Amino acid sequence: MLKELNTKRQDLKTASEEAKEKRNGLNAEASTLAAKRNDLNKSTKELINEAQEYKKLRDENNEQVKENKAKRDEINAKANEVFAKVDALRTAHNLTGPSIKDIRKDIDRLEFTQQTEVLTPGKEKELVNKITELQKLYVVKQEQLESNTELKTLLTEAQEIRDEASQFHNVLSEYAQKAQEYHDKMISTFKEADKMRAESDAAHKQFVEFQEKADEQHKLFIAAQKEIRDIDKEVRKIRKGEDTGRKVASMEDVRKDAEDIFDKFKSGQKLTTENLMTLQKSGLL
Repeated sequence: MLKELNTKRQDLKTASEEAKEKRNGLNAEASTLAAKRNDLNKSTKELINEAQEYKKLRDENNEQVKENKAKRDEINAKANEVFAKVDALRTAHNLTGPSIKDIRKDIDRLEFTQQTEVLTPGKEKELVNKITELQKLYVVKQEQLESNTELKTLLTEAQEIRDEASQFHNVLSEYAQKAQEYHDKMISTFKEADKMRAESDAAHKQFVEFQEKADEQHKLFIAAQKEIRDIDKEVRKIRKGEDTGRKVASMEDVRKDAEDIFDKFKSGQKLTTENLMTLQKSGLL
């Protein structure tokens, strides 16, 4: 019986050590994955904070776009009012038709075509005639403009207002460009954060799997340890029973010796000190 129990105990001890070793190995893997997950979570948080900063800068620049657009539109409205007066004045003085500014643009465009393109003699003559006509019209318009001080003043005023509006437009364009740059950076950083979060989730999933396997091995280890303790109790019980049996057998031998000594004592033989101790131990004395 004891041999069987000892054999079973040894098998359980081996299984317990194997479970313990596997558990410790799995816990080590889980710890490595937890550290990786935590690092990825930290990096993800940093990227999100960076993206939020880009978002803040984008919104600030968009606000500047909004403010400068409002100023530009306000100034353009004033310019439109002045141009409305100019149109009314032109109509009143029979000065309708293309503006001197538009005529100048047409002349410059045609002269540039004449200088840069290869034309047939007929096309070139047609172009030269057109330029000449526009130049004459330009001179007429210029004379009309110079002779009409009120119109000239209004046109100058309108142009100055337009120039001021253009300044606000240029500023808002710069802010709009910066806002777009920050927006692109924000989107890119959020995407990077999403990718890192996915890696973190994968690491966490692996961590849970290793942790569960480690828990299974730990349960096997605990179960084996419990069985070993139960066997140890059984072994102690058996050994205690054997000790009790040996003690009972010893007392029977003592009693038998004591009875022999007592019979000698009754027959008148002299007892030794050892004989007296045997009688005392057996309870006969």
